[in-house]
Amino acid sequence: MAKEKGRKLIAQNKKARHDYAIIDTYECGIVLTGTEVKSLRQGRASLVDGFVSVESREVWMYNVHVPEYSQGTWTNHSARRKRKLLMHREEIDKLERKADESGHTIVPLALYFKDGRAKVEIALAKGKKEYDKRQTLREKQDTRETQRTISAIRRKQRGTL
Repeated sequence: MAKEKGRKLIAQNKKARHDYAIIDTYECGIVLTGTEVKSLRQGRASLVDGFVSVESREVWMYNVHVPEYSQGTWTNHSARRKRKLLMHREEIDKLERKADESGHTIVPLALYFKDGRAKVEIALAKGKKEYDKRQTLREKQDTRETQRTISAIRRKQRGTL
């Protein structure tokens, strides 16, 4: 059997990018049971309510929903159990120091398979105020309108040549 290559996205947390200003991102491994891996391979997971916490120099991910494996037996996992994340000690210490600052939190951004291994991308983030969210949406909209105008002008120029 050929070994998997590349990155296969399972789930991503778009709401986190809207609600938080991303300061720094990290890629971590996840400690999973067999039925969790099978459920993830079916592309079933949700990061919406998830958050990450550093406890006694270990990193744990909470409230990430990985549904039970449909062909699982009594050995099936619980859907919202806490999961240990695998990081280097220096990264954990750095993340813990930054997360202790006021207003900072750690959120999962994406869950994916990289070369056959389950990984999660977490981010150190700072919560946005409501006016920051509106400003971000306005900037996105302005950029989109500018791109539309530029492409319309280019189409018109190609038509006249």
